[in-house]
Amino acid sequence: MLSRRILLAGVLQGAAWAAWAREPGYRIIGWDALLPAGWDPWAEFSAGGVDLRQLPDDDPRARAALARLRRVWDQAPTNAALDGALVRLPGYVVPLEQTAQGLRELLLVPHYGACIHTPPPPANQIVHVRLDTPARSVGTMDTVWISGRLQVARSETSEAVSGWKLAGQRVERYTGTPSTTGLR
Repeated sequence: MLSRRILLAGVLQGAAWAAWAREPGYRIIGWDALLPAGWDPWAEFSAGGVDLRQLPDDDPRARAALARLRRVWDQAPTNAALDGALVRLPGYVVPLEQTAQGLRELLLVPHYGACIHTPPPPANQIVHVRLDTPARSVGTMDTVWISGRLQVARSETSEAVSGWKLAGQRVERYTGTPSTTGLR
């Protein structure tokens, strides 16, 4: 399942993290928190008797299955309990809008290459971020922590369909533990 690719796998330790995590109002979450309880991204594809892994890419059944996967994943349900929450989430950057002042808009994704070299993950695993202040020195597939208010909001960009919107208030390099100063 997708949870095996979580970026946060046991790295949130130490005094620096503890101080940062105690900032009032913000909650550190991992990618699994974005999923509704019991949702299985593969449920609709486990039946049918055809082993999709054995099909060549040019097989019409493989193309049909990929199109079906995109439809299902683009409509992936979100965890409504997080709507409006102040959160901190680590992930990889997929730039959308770069200005002379820095990166202004991006997709935050849970694993390297998502939306760039591989098909996008389900929409509930993609966060569309609009930064309050443009971030300098942040580029494609950089790992970052982003803090802000999370909202359930489906949107479609040139790269993917996202199930979340985040008004980004702070961006900082991912080092395993969040620091007390943001990257700008």
